[in-house]
Amino acid sequence: MMSVALDGALSLRSRGELVCARQQVFISADLLVRLGATLVVACGAVSNRARHLTGLPLVEPLNTEFFRGHTAQNAAQWNGLLHHVLFADRSRFFQKLRILSDTVEHVVREFDQTAEDLSQGLAVQPANCWNMLDCLHYDFNTCLCESEIILKSFLRALPAEQLAAFALELDSLPAETRVRRRLRERPHMSRATA
Repeated sequence: MMSVALDGALSLRSRGELVCARQQVFISADLLVRLGATLVVACGAVSNRARHLTGLPLVEPLNTEFFRGHTAQNAAQWNGLLHHVLFADRSRFFQKLRILSDTVEHVVREFDQTAEDLSQGLAVQPANCWNMLDCLHYDFNTCLCESEIILKSFLRALPAEQLAAFALELDSLPAETRVRRRLRERPHMSRATA
């Protein structure tokens, strides 16, 4: 839904319907914050459960070419460097999870702030902000895909008797509250300006 909302905002902007585009981008940011919070909590749950396992899946470092923005490319570079410094596969697994989680938080925060600036008409260079939103969305999707790969690999390594408990753990975690505290609360949509 977040991608659909952002695509709608970009389409409205291209047609010159700026007020509606600003409202739509506000909605996409809210949806991204929610999805990002869920993804961060899921990464944390995988990390917590993985600490008790002996055989963790092997991971590859993040590829900087898969990202567009500076924040995500920098995180991928750090992950690549640490991947070659850390010799234990177990350490690589946890390091990649942590870097993915941190990157998601940073990308979501940047997206949220940029969307707020646009929705309130505060952006000094709106065209750059719209391009930045597209770039941040791309990087978030890349993080989402990387997280999905780690989760699938982790589920294959998780003993069958622990699968139900892990599913319950994922369902019971309050996704938004922990991460949303780190992101400042945005004003209501009614404050969006023309």
